[in-house]
Amino acid sequence: MRSWWRDLTDLVLPAECGGCGRPRAVLCDRCRTALGGAAPRRVRPAPEPRGLPPVHAAAPYADEVRAVLLAHKERGALSLARPLGEALAGAVRAGLGAPAARGQPGNRGDTAAAAHAPVLLVPVPSARRAVRARGHDPARRIAYAAAGELRRTGVPAAVLAALRQRRPVADQSGLGSRQRLANVAGALGVGPGCARLLGRGRVVLVDDLMTTGATLAEAARAVRAAQGPPGPETEPAERGRKASSNSRPAFVYLGETWEGSGQRRTPPPAWSGADRQPGRRVKEAGQKYAGGTPGVVCAAVVAASPDAFGIHRN
Repeated sequence: MRSWWRDLTDLVLPAECGGCGRPRAVLCDRCRTALGGAAPRRVRPAPEPRGLPPVHAAAPYADEVRAVLLAHKERGALSLARPLGEALAGAVRAGLGAPAARGQPGNRGDTAAAAHAPVLLVPVPSARRAVRARGHDPARRIAYAAAGELRRTGVPAAVLAALRQRRPVADQSGLGSRQRLANVAGALGVGPGCARLLGRGRVVLVDDLMTTGATLAEAARAVRAAQGPPGPETEPAERGRKASSNSRPAFVYLGETWEGSGQRRTPPPAWSGADRQPGRRVKEAGQKYAGGTPGVVCAAVVAASPDAFGIHRN
């Protein structure tokens, strides 16, 4: 007969590892090593879509890593958000440490000041129908966990959910690279009031998975358009569009936020909790940043297609 404490732990702990199914572990040591045990690497899809920023990934999308991502995304294993966020944070650090993100010596502008600007993790949004079906937005949830991990290691980071879907897109599974590019072309935009917030830090686009890179390239295009001169694809054009359930104002928060639970941890002492205005804490965190628009410096994902890890393209 099972003891009462085992029955109790079944209520609060996962019954099996999200990667291999081993009992009584959120993620066993073997699967945790597969997810974040190796140094994140620069990944490039082939063909590489135009406008794709440098992308770093924590692990190839295969075996245990694939199982973990699917368990979190499709089966609602929300306890996996933290280890996935830790892996994503590693990919973000690798991207920020690359020469293209640090800035080259002799470039115009405040390169040194920009290096002290806060990091804004901008998650690629899921389709509204997918969010309704899953009950959560996987990329956004992982982004919050990654931001918390970055702050614990001294990197001032926040999540800025600035991107919105401007039109529905078809299911990407089964589509080739060209079909995916056509499917997402012009599909993303920056929400009202978010363009100015994007200029307050180093923008890192984040997602759980990259296959062809089409979605990340479209996300980069949308952010760059919002940061550029007013035009048909920038924020003023977005103001006239009908608001949707996925177009609520962006919320920038430096503490972990768990969707749907209403729970929020106390922000670190370095940021005052008195001011609840979106973006204010990001500005305070980046006081050393003396203006300018760093723009999209890189992108980071938990996993990428194994082919994107090809040594000849790194």
